[in-house]
Amino acid sequence: MTAKKLVLPRLGFWWVAAGILLIALGVIAAVRFTKGLGAVTNLSDPFPWGLWIGFDVLCGVGLAAGGFAIAAAVYVFHLEDFKPILRPTILTAFLGYALVIVALIFDLGKPWNIWHPIVMWNPHSVMFEVGWCVMLYTTVLFLEFLPAVLERFRLAKPLRILAKASPFLVILGVILSTLHQSSLGSLFLILPHKVHPLWYSPLLPVLFFVSAVAAGLAMTVVESWFSRRAFGRPIETALLARLSRTSVVVLALYLALRLRDLIARQALPTLFPLSLASWLFLAELILGVVVPMVALATAWVRSSPRRLAIFQGMVVLGFILNRLNVSITAVESATGYRYLPAIPEFLVTMGLVALGMLGFCAACKYFNVFPETQWREEEKWRTAPAASLAIDG
Repeated sequence: MTAKKLVLPRLGFWWVAAGILLIALGVIAAVRFTKGLGAVTNLSDPFPWGLWIGFDVLCGVGLAAGGFAIAAAVYVFHLEDFKPILRPTILTAFLGYALVIVALIFDLGKPWNIWHPIVMWNPHSVMFEVGWCVMLYTTVLFLEFLPAVLERFRLAKPLRILAKASPFLVILGVILSTLHQSSLGSLFLILPHKVHPLWYSPLLPVLFFVSAVAAGLAMTVVESWFSRRAFGRPIETALLARLSRTSVVVLALYLALRLRDLIARQALPTLFPLSLASWLFLAELILGVVVPMVALATAWVRSSPRRLAIFQGMVVLGFILNRLNVSITAVESATGYRYLPAIPEFLVTMGLVALGMLGFCAACKYFNVFPETQWREEEKWRTAPAASLAIDG
């Protein structure tokens, strides 16, 4: 029995748009790697971190946090009900981290030196710790998704080995994710006078971690909704409702920590006089946290996949706005420097998103990503007798 191939939807406009973005990505990459960052970005010495760090890295890593959260629920807490959404979540996380690495190659001044942290250790550097954790966790995600590839090629023995190693991989993934999700916030602790008080805080590592968990859960719900729309797959409404109840708790914790920190640091008065930074702060907190938290707490919202996707989508957008506010808005407001991403910066970001979507579609076409055959196939090959180890041609 071979894996059932998923027929990709006829998206028409979206396929054409993705193709154009990938061509633009290739052209800009050629210019960037031959003529340098100045030829394609508006980055400068006073403002060295722009859209590629704020969105491609900070958002990409955070939105992939659902991978370790769902894996921990299944393998550590033995919540077997979440198995049907585990593999799509792991795939989303793996693609997210892979694209973060690609974005870093674009952003680094000397991308050919990206391997240096492997042999040139600096344990006092937050960037060193983030680099190692991202590298190791990407490897863990690859190994967690590898069973889908082994099932496709009927490799029973390595599949059984990976099955036994799964709990260890998940625990390692949780540790690595906790370390680097929080450490991304630590990167900004060295900038107390270059980040607006509404966003600068000694609690940034904690706030980054808690908000990443909320965004990861929200992204799992949104990804499930779009998978249903694109591929016509059944949606696990009961599971997504349970995830959303958890989201309410995580969002409430984040809101309490954020408000307590703002009050303790006497930072709330910096909202006035109202400015663009003030409105962006209020939008991030009210539309991205308070409104979806209240909505997801109601049974009416949790009973509808569409409503779940809408309000969890607000959480995702609020998370993206937070990371862009920390990395761009807060620095602009505190330093007075102005930064507007160049068109090639936007095109690279959009191209990476398109590449991730095409990668997800390709994986869904050729591997058992969705639950209809996923767990039946895995159990079959885990328990297959030695005589059945031959590959089915």
